[in-house]
Amino acid sequence: MLKDLIFSSFSFPMTINRHIPLWHQKASHRADGVILWDYHVICIQRKRDGDTHFVWDLDSSLPFPCPLATYMSETVRPSFQLFSEFQRFFRVVHAPIFLHHFASDRRHMKDSDGNWTAQPPTYETIVAEDGSVHNLNEYIEIHAADVGKYLPADLTSAVFSQKHGVVFGEAQLEEFVSQIS
Repeated sequence: MLKDLIFSSFSFPMTINRHIPLWHQKASHRADGVILWDYHVICIQRKRDGDTHFVWDLDSSLPFPCPLATYMSETVRPSFQLFSEFQRFFRVVHAPIFLHHFASDRRHMKDSDGNWTAQPPTYETIVAEDGSVHNLNEYIEIHAADVGKYLPADLTSAVFSQKHGVVFGEAQLEEFVSQIS
């Protein structure tokens, strides 16, 4: 199964308040399912036929898994005109690299007094293979210099080799996925 997972993808805002809207999310209290996330993790799977891509989003109310094109149009809504302070970016990291390096002890889910700001997941915290217990910020911090850092010919190589993958704008993500099929 792991070889079929081409990458994990993070959707991040590059805004001062670090929030970005995504639709069809279970945590939303609105009819349209929109919610502002400070970050969001999904997995995009390439089926063995190479032509089919699915998104695995545990927080989505769309079908599970969801075809990539449907997910992009219904959840990301690239045609929806956002306020200028909102820009969506995606950090694309090859799944085996992500699973090897990523760690989160959930400290980002606690307030300054150490109280939970939201109910934590029931599964264990994530410890990286090197023993790191928390490096979430390395993945969620995105700077203007991160976008388009690699030349087109180097993009695929960078996604499949760099610890923090590659950062794409929303218009670039589907184009990239179609190129690696």
